[in-house]
Amino acid sequence: MSKRITLLGSTGSIGTQSLDVIRAQGYEVFGLAANRSADLLLRQIAEFRPKAVAVVDAAAAQRVKSGIAGMSGAPLLLEGEKGLAELAAMPGAEIVLNAVVGVAGLAPTLAAIESGKDLALANKESLVTGGALVTDAVRRKGVQLLPVDSEHSAIFQCLQDRHSAARLTKILLTASGGPFFGRTAAQLQSVTAADALRHPNWSMGSKITVDSASLMNKGLELIEAVWLFGLPPEKVQIVVQRQSIIHSMVQFADNSVLAQLGVPDMRIPIQYALTWPDRTPGPAPELDFTTLGTLTFDVADEEAFRCLAAAKRAIALGGLVPAALNGANEKAVELFLQGRIGFLEIGRMAELAVERFASATGTYTVQDVFACDAQARRMVEEQAS
Repeated sequence: MSKRITLLGSTGSIGTQSLDVIRAQGYEVFGLAANRSADLLLRQIAEFRPKAVAVVDAAAAQRVKSGIAGMSGAPLLLEGEKGLAELAAMPGAEIVLNAVVGVAGLAPTLAAIESGKDLALANKESLVTGGALVTDAVRRKGVQLLPVDSEHSAIFQCLQDRHSAARLTKILLTASGGPFFGRTAAQLQSVTAADALRHPNWSMGSKITVDSASLMNKGLELIEAVWLFGLPPEKVQIVVQRQSIIHSMVQFADNSVLAQLGVPDMRIPIQYALTWPDRTPGPAPELDFTTLGTLTFDVADEEAFRCLAAAKRAIALGGLVPAALNGANEKAVELFLQGRIGFLEIGRMAELAVERFASATGTYTVQDVFACDAQARRMVEEQAS
């Protein structure tokens, strides 16, 4: 059955792989959105002929505006972050896939839900920074929230038996360990951005790849899992699975464990979010068990990789603390990629944000989230000066 999809973040790693799935399934694209990759977005517009597009960056929006001028059936062009949220809420799509990176994804997440659309969520920061707001909106509007992260998709898939799901006692959230697995804090002192961007298993954008190297990505995913599946953080265990074949596991009251396996290809969880509850042939390759070899399991080192411990403390405190953690991390990763701070400073900034905002544990609004995010970013900038 055909579906009409609005894809936010269409020019990023998840976005381009989502379009592979959309091509394979023969789905219709209603809307596309990008930050600043105007030329790639123009090629996507030419292929998929969306009814509307949104471009956040002002200069890129002007480039797209010129590129679609005179085009037969040219899409409506929306601009800025406001345009991104407007596209997410626009009638015409049945499902919105949010692949925006960072806290910028929160507003379109809420806009899509409030408009009554099902949401395929690859933007983990929506739940990290505004988990209470997002889950409350999902309950009020009665829409489906479908996880796209490979780990959360794996958990979601293992919980499709609703009888067993009611007896869920533990989540085993797997991590690749990133490019620096096994290194000590002393050995991490001198690593560079180029080193951090060499992920052993996955092809991702630069921000998420650095997060994987620092294990912040796993910390954010732990927070996301708490909101998605309703378990307390102490019931979510991080397990390093270096081959990235087991994407996550769940344990039930009888201590039985179910796992979801597959090749490390994001098109599998993307497709399941778009085709759910059905399963159909797709573009991802088959897992060949005859050549697989050994699967290994290890403990994540929270002393060397302090981001993970900071994330655990943030969700234990709750409120706006995870938003502060996320904002500090986003800014710290930006500075690390610019060569302005060292790798270990990312973890230090994350810990400092949790300490500074440790009392912000009450209820909050979306405006509070963005104010907290801005404060945490300023704090990191000041620390780096």
